[in-house]
Amino acid sequence: MFLTHLDCPRCGAQHDADRPQNLCTCGSPLLARYDLPAIANAVEPGDVERRGADLWRYRELLPVRSAEHVTTLGEGWTPLWPAARYGPAIGLNRLLVKDEGLLPTGAFKARGAAVGVSRARELGIRHVAMPTNGNAGAAWATYAARAGLAATIAMPHGAPVITRQECLVAGADLHLVEGVISDAGRLIAALIADADGAIFDVSTLKEPYRIEGKKTMGLEIAEQLGWRTPDVILYPTGGGVGLIGIHKALLELRTLGWLQGELPRLVAVQSTGCAPVVKAYDAGLRQVEAWPDASTVAFGINVPKPLGDELILDAIAESDGTAIAVDDADMLADLREFGRLEGLMLCPEGATCLTAARLLRERGWLGADDEVVLLNTGAGVKYPLDLA
Repeated sequence: MFLTHLDCPRCGAQHDADRPQNLCTCGSPLLARYDLPAIANAVEPGDVERRGADLWRYRELLPVRSAEHVTTLGEGWTPLWPAARYGPAIGLNRLLVKDEGLLPTGAFKARGAAVGVSRARELGIRHVAMPTNGNAGAAWATYAARAGLAATIAMPHGAPVITRQECLVAGADLHLVEGVISDAGRLIAALIADADGAIFDVSTLKEPYRIEGKKTMGLEIAEQLGWRTPDVILYPTGGGVGLIGIHKALLELRTLGWLQGELPRLVAVQSTGCAPVVKAYDAGLRQVEAWPDASTVAFGINVPKPLGDELILDAIAESDGTAIAVDDADMLADLREFGRLEGLMLCPEGATCLTAARLLRERGWLGADDEVVLLNTGAGVKYPLDLA
């Protein structure tokens, strides 16, 4: 395939893509790079359009070299629904929802797990481990089982119970911890250190291939809109891999010459109970500070200090985007109103984007005729919310 190397966006160092890699020696996440001119000569948009309706239709822009290692449950190609009633009700005439809740394991995490596990298998890794707020662990446990790999997962007690059950059904070694995802991360780090190389760390952005699965959201949005982009994309941001991935995907498509028009403004949406990216963005900083006492019902974005903070802030800045935090109570009210008008129950993380869109329209940052895509990152039915 067309994968050439791994690149450090902080120090510029290049790393071998054909051996297991975690972070750069400078501490930055690594990004997969491809021979884009060769891809442009080998394939064109029409070729992609004739392929199967899953994320592997973009195989030239994915890191798995041999099809025999692809681990799949049919993930990808989720619908892009027009919010024909809710959008105009909040002053947005062209609001679209990318519904990731229809993916295997009920969340966008299936994209990262499919590609990450496939590449891990190809590189000879037999045991993976990670901390999670729930959905990522469920997805990686599921795909690891599908690939014949062992998985060790740590998650906070407060994570959605169904994600715990998904890990157990998939045969993962599950550890529950008090606290937040950073506490789960410390447990995983200790287990990996004691394993003397037998367990590979696939924590958020500590391996370079989860982001390659997540970037397919950006590839799909562009293709579904006729190889162009919307004006704005709103993304619920915890670890931020999806936002970083979408930005990476659109830059790659532009280099290939497949995109028409300007790139979209990217919006990182967080909860007022855990908003380290928003705080850093508002202060003009390049890195985030750990958020104390993080808490939100949008559990998937309850990440006090994302490892990819620099990449998140770069994506926002380079796209002329913004970052915004919303209150849980407002989010839950908007979740209900959206369901009443559109018949779709968003997950809490996705519903934060509803509130963000409404507030950004009220403030004039969004125009009435801007084409706005928001990401619903999971199925609402996975969350035991009290909406009475």
